[in-house]
Amino acid sequence: MAEQTIFIGAGEHPVQMLARYGNRHGLIAGATGTGKTVTLKVLVEGFSKLGVPVFVADMKGDMAGLAMAGELGDKLKGRLEKLKLTDWAPAPNPVVFWDLFQKDGHPLRATISEVGPLLMSRMLELNDVQSGVLDIVFAVADAEGMLLLDLDDLRSMLNHVVENKNEIGKKFGLVSPQTVAAIQRQLLSLSRDGGEKFFGEPALDLKDFMRQDFSGRGAINILSAETLLLKPRLYSTALLWLLSELFENLPEVGDQPLPKLVFFFDEAHLLFADAPKALVQRIEQVVRLIRSKGVGVYFCTQSPADLPDNVLAQLNNRVQHALRAATPREQKAVKVAAETFVPNPRLDVAAVIGQLEIGEALVSMLDAKGSPLPVERALIAPPGSRFGAITPDERDTVRQRSPVGGKYDTTVNRESAHELLQKRTAEPAAAAASTAPAAGPAAEAKGGWWDSDTGNKSAAPARTSNRQGVGEAFVKSAVRSVGSAVGRQLMRGLLGSLTKR
Repeated sequence: MAEQTIFIGAGEHPVQMLARYGNRHGLIAGATGTGKTVTLKVLVEGFSKLGVPVFVADMKGDMAGLAMAGELGDKLKGRLEKLKLTDWAPAPNPVVFWDLFQKDGHPLRATISEVGPLLMSRMLELNDVQSGVLDIVFAVADAEGMLLLDLDDLRSMLNHVVENKNEIGKKFGLVSPQTVAAIQRQLLSLSRDGGEKFFGEPALDLKDFMRQDFSGRGAINILSAETLLLKPRLYSTALLWLLSELFENLPEVGDQPLPKLVFFFDEAHLLFADAPKALVQRIEQVVRLIRSKGVGVYFCTQSPADLPDNVLAQLNNRVQHALRAATPREQKAVKVAAETFVPNPRLDVAAVIGQLEIGEALVSMLDAKGSPLPVERALIAPPGSRFGAITPDERDTVRQRSPVGGKYDTTVNRESAHELLQKRTAEPAAAAASTAPAAGPAAEAKGGWWDSDTGNKSAAPARTSNRQGVGEAFVKSAVRSVGSAVGRQLMRGLLGSLTKR
């Protein structure tokens, strides 16, 4: 059987990626306007044609053009002639649109429990003390078997922890009402930024990301990120959650003839900007280990210097577009980019990076033995899909054909922490009301509470005892027992997402 490859471009020689090394991760770098998006489309289409599902974020709206066939214009003809490509044909791709804000694609949702305390702390921009309290909140929820599905659940759980701070503090650690209030304010800010729509159900089922169409093409999952990019913490945390879900849930498969999924992380510098050291270390660990799950991760950014060295060392398939060096910082970035390649005696890499034209790149892939090849200067091949964006009507047509619309387009709100805690509060109140003596004429004569809705006076509520009844104590004990049993069946993974045992 012939080796399966993805044609990327050509210089002195054709440049191709061996598909079986698609899970060895990669880097697409270069200044704005140098051709990164075209390279991204070529790789996305290449994997899809081989039957490999793909995920990619659409930062400017032009990745949506993958859903439509391209057009053979004069510039494209010139590119095809230079590359001596005779078998190019315009063709659409099997695309599924997703959107955290539920506007330009199917809702992409996660639950609070799945995201976990570490990623929630990053999303909420919490300090160390606030992150510690959030850890306690998640620990209490797990111990009591409380599902945290949406922001209402997290708010209710925060209130529950404050109200029971003395009892909880003995087991989990001290909780300050002021710290909880600060977290609540951050939740309000996140809700205004659109977090309310991201958290909830139905949450994403990874099987729906890893589909093929009727012809065997891998599905191209495109996340609309034009609005999301304005909220970088929400964007980077959502993509980190996706990575953690893949890492925690996919089985070990080792090296396969083809990857199971390829994940393109555009604007990758946002992932590491202001990230705490613990989070960076965990990201590095996920990138290093997720290869064995058959997942390839490709970072797209302006310069290799945007990524930590430990992550950069894991990226074996590299495409470097032009970098301009007008300042000392940019000159340093060019030097870093040049040093990441295996040297080619025929190329002065540091000089060539600044001379590359639009659509040209320095490319280094893995050879048949899995070793990086010397860098080549290459003209990138054109994709078969549209170069630009699509119209709203075209997007709607694609969405209507989607195989997952019926599953995700309707929100589900099942019983979780918010509802359970409300029941706990309501039951003692209802019991007290049923045992309270009825108000007599004497009480009415003395005056009661004014009912502003009806304009009538109602009897003052009876003052109840603070002591806990036998039945109430039994119910609370049973709830705690059930919660503890459920909690023992739960564990949190490397990035804090929830997995069941």
